[in-house]
Amino acid sequence: MRPGSVSIIALVIFLLIDVYAFQAFRVLMQDHAVRNKWIVYGIYWAISACLLALFVFPPSDAFQHENRTLYNVVLVIIMGVFLAKIMIITFLFIDDVRRGVAWIIRAVSKPKAEAVTAQVQQAGITRSAFLVNAGLLLGGGFMFTMLYGMRNRYRYHINFQPLKFATLPPAFRGLRVMQISDVHSGSFNDKQKVQHGVDMMMAQKPDIILFTGDIVNNLAEEMDDYLDVFAKLSAPMGVYSVLGNHDYGLYARLSREGREANLERVKNIHKKLGWRLMMNENVILNRGEEQIALLGVENWSANPRFPKLGRLDLAHAGTEHIPFKMLMSHDPSHWDGEINQKYKDIQLTMSGHTHGMQFGIEIPGFKWSPVQYSYKQWAGLYTEGEQHLYVNRGFGFLGYPGRVGILPEITVFELS
Repeated sequence: MRPGSVSIIALVIFLLIDVYAFQAFRVLMQDHAVRNKWIVYGIYWAISACLLALFVFPPSDAFQHENRTLYNVVLVIIMGVFLAKIMIITFLFIDDVRRGVAWIIRAVSKPKAEAVTAQVQQAGITRSAFLVNAGLLLGGGFMFTMLYGMRNRYRYHINFQPLKFATLPPAFRGLRVMQISDVHSGSFNDKQKVQHGVDMMMAQKPDIILFTGDIVNNLAEEMDDYLDVFAKLSAPMGVYSVLGNHDYGLYARLSREGREANLERVKNIHKKLGWRLMMNENVILNRGEEQIALLGVENWSANPRFPKLGRLDLAHAGTEHIPFKMLMSHDPSHWDGEINQKYKDIQLTMSGHTHGMQFGIEIPGFKWSPVQYSYKQWAGLYTEGEQHLYVNRGFGFLGYPGRVGILPEITVFELS
């Protein structure tokens, strides 16, 4: 199917959603004066028309870059209004089904008295109003929650994660390993707050820093304004990194040659920052006469929508004799897809990628996000036998310029 056809189909779907959701406002305003009705109807369709116009004529990349704050606010409004309408029409559909079933029951039972029919209809109107109001309330609440969540996009949170390993050499007990992931520098619009996040990292005094991919959204130039900020990251045992799916420039309008050139520039960013970019390889870390191995692979995903370029066989080669191994692999689906099936001697895998969808609930004893329906492992620590996977919630943000319930994360492991 051609891109133009996809856009037309999407536009038709959006229009149908608008028309269906509008019925909720008609129910809401049915007892109001005609003048007030037309004011509400006019506002509804004016907002819908503006949002549809932005879909048909999206702002240029240059405008998005130069007006990042404005674009972020508009993006949240678009997403919030659309998802709010989805909630509204869900309740409308429930009400339509309920009324349809009630009509069938009345038609079959054939009530003997008109008074009974009137009473049922009156009750039906009451239930309809309740469902419509519930949909409007939830939809509106969701939109304002999305707007509020924009305040959390730089609210960095440090997660301390102690881990015990029987195979960890004594010299490495107490090792402080810091993980960050998914910087997505192209989404930033406040350098001072990003600098504060980096200062928080350095205050933890890590022994080693590991970055698990997606330093940009698409293009290497997105890091230009932040090179001096992230160059301040340092640790006694070094800073190591891998690539994520966004680092390959797959989602930008680039030719094959342009994509390859952009990837080389992204790789060079890691070099400029003083980070050791690991491309399907390993390094041996020494403390005295004892050793552990750090492995790093290119993006490997079990989802066919994302690249599968990682070669764990190459990264693992030569480490067979090392008693303890850590692996950086951007996509957590790699763990079930290959790691815990073929490489039982990798004790700790660190991933990112999911961001926890930047939306969810995390309270003691309960954790939920829509992303869990796509990823079995999507945030925090997972254990299978003697192997552990940790999925970092991400330092930056992508798409939705905010976070609701899932804060940007800096992880500090203390190994023992």
